[in-house]
Amino acid sequence: MGSCSWSGHGRPAALVVAAVMLFWSAAGVGAIGANWGTQASHPLPPDTVVKMLKGNGFQKVKLFDAEDGTMSALRKSGLEVMVGIPNELLMIMATSMKAAEKWVDKNVSNYLNDGCNIRYVAVGNEPFLSTYNGSFLQTTFPALRNIQSALVRAGLSNQIKVTVPQNADVYESTTGKPSDADFRADIHDRMLEIVKFLSDNGGAFTVNIYPFISLYIDANFPAEYAFFDGSSSPIVDGSATYTNMFDANHDTLIWALKKNGYGNLPIIIGEIGWPTDGDMNANAQLAQRFNQGFMTHIASGRGTPMRPGPIDAYLFSLIDEDEKSIQPGNFERHWGIFTYDGIPKYNLNFGTPNSQIQRASGVKYLEKKWCVLKPSASLDDPKLPDTISYACSMADCTSLGYKTSCGMLDIRSNISYAYNSFFQKNDQDDVACGFSGFATTTGQDPSTGTCRFGVMIEVDSAFSWKLQRARSSSLLMLLLALVHLCLSFS
Repeated sequence: MGSCSWSGHGRPAALVVAAVMLFWSAAGVGAIGANWGTQASHPLPPDTVVKMLKGNGFQKVKLFDAEDGTMSALRKSGLEVMVGIPNELLMIMATSMKAAEKWVDKNVSNYLNDGCNIRYVAVGNEPFLSTYNGSFLQTTFPALRNIQSALVRAGLSNQIKVTVPQNADVYESTTGKPSDADFRADIHDRMLEIVKFLSDNGGAFTVNIYPFISLYIDANFPAEYAFFDGSSSPIVDGSATYTNMFDANHDTLIWALKKNGYGNLPIIIGEIGWPTDGDMNANAQLAQRFNQGFMTHIASGRGTPMRPGPIDAYLFSLIDEDEKSIQPGNFERHWGIFTYDGIPKYNLNFGTPNSQIQRASGVKYLEKKWCVLKPSASLDDPKLPDTISYACSMADCTSLGYKTSCGMLDIRSNISYAYNSFFQKNDQDDVACGFSGFATTTGQDPSTGTCRFGVMIEVDSAFSWKLQRARSSSLLMLLLALVHLCLSFS
């Protein structure tokens, strides 16, 4: 995820939403999917997540890797799957056809033959993001080409297509009008290589669009323009009028494609959503307004001025991930519609018969026990700040800050929140509630208002081990790629 330009990039009434969702079903409007990320210290069991997806009416899921636990749980689920290849594997996929074939055999053919409905392979994730400083410019297209060749050799290229999820910063408009768009100058030729290849092989252009990011990075961004029921001044571009950023951003891409001869290439919205914490504009109310507005918008089947018709999209994201990098911002760990333990943060109509969002079932928690600052602890003790810094560096304090869910806490409660986060992440180990004697455990829930002091869930040890093994395997493949690269220069 990265930045998006303005155009380069209250929940509706129940009867209205119900009518929209009935139209969605009747008209066969584009299916809605969800991104399922696993960068969590205590992930929900994969089978539980699949039940959540199906119970809430999702028809497809997008993954960022091919971890065995998630892929196995999706077998015979009926859900369409877009499986991802992480950026760190692009080099070896680009330089070794054998590695590409092995990846397809292990992560596509294997699961497809066992009932997993794989429809797309996502080669990389936002590899041309400007903040990556060109790290993947040389490897993305060769990797895409090799994966496609591997699918052909496996006899799967007719049913499984390739794509490269890109951030909306790969295209831009100098005037702010969609019709003046083109691909970013520094990657223009690379983008056309990929676009032509996708077009030639029946693939789709996948783009991630984030109005929230524009609001986050630009204090002058008109906030109402981010929403689908906003009241900001529209952008008029010839015969087209844009009342929300999504439509304008989407059509900026359409114009960039059209300008280069690929105006009919299918588009997939790979990621779109709104976080609920970690920033003054990230909360459940705005997230509900944005996500429900988007779903109602695409359920109408109208599309956008430059691309009428169904919109294919994956909401970002399904569940919070407490181990995501917060380099882009503290909000990164709070994109989920559900909390880490599968509790919905707000109501969202997915088109299911009862129109109520369904929480995860059968979740098992650790003991109702929290780690807090001792009432007798002195705030003036010079050793105290180091314990807080340690807790936050090793756990998750992104809910602490200006206008966040725990922004109203006093100093002592702030410290307790940090201690408890570390304590829970370490499975309530007594040693994890030491902090040089400043902390103690309590059976009384310190949660208050919008600030939740969590109790960690029990984790399927087999799944955690498989997840760790999959990440280690990715690292090993990266090291092999580096060795291969070094040998090629020797």
